[in-house]
Amino acid sequence: MKQIIKSSILVLSFLMMATGLAQDKKANNIDNSNIALQGYSPVSYLDLGIAQKGLKAYKSEYDKVVYYFTSKEQKAAFDKNPQKYAPQYGGFCAFGVYAGAKFRPDPNKFIVKDGKYFLYLYNLELDAQQLWLAEKNHNKLVKVANTNWKKLKTTYN
Repeated sequence: MKQIIKSSILVLSFLMMATGLAQDKKANNIDNSNIALQGYSPVSYLDLGIAQKGLKAYKSEYDKVVYYFTSKEQKAAFDKNPQKYAPQYGGFCAFGVYAGAKFRPDPNKFIVKDGKYFLYLYNLELDAQQLWLAEKNHNKLVKVANTNWKKLKTTYN
């Protein structure tokens, strides 16, 4: 009986340690490999204003999340200041966060404003980027989204 208890405690300790080492998927829109932005380059969004798929050859890890880049220069820019390039709302749809929910965005739907980039959901039924733009009040939307994000980043939705 003592051996079963010791084994159970050992397994529980390992699981708790492994959970602590894994990136929190609540606050980051990542896949099972901890890859952010569906492999798109955060530097391309912010510095070039375009969506570009990164390459495995140029990757960095920041806060236990993996980012891909199109070149060694982009990787170097990110490594110098990763906080600058981190996506808003963990890479979830900005309009969804504004509305109080987390949605996976289309990596080609984004807006760059005030030194930050915001991603948006897009499918046949909804173009969240157009809803955001139609409001014509970016600062108000960001303020509400920032408030909502404080709670959403700690939940699965």
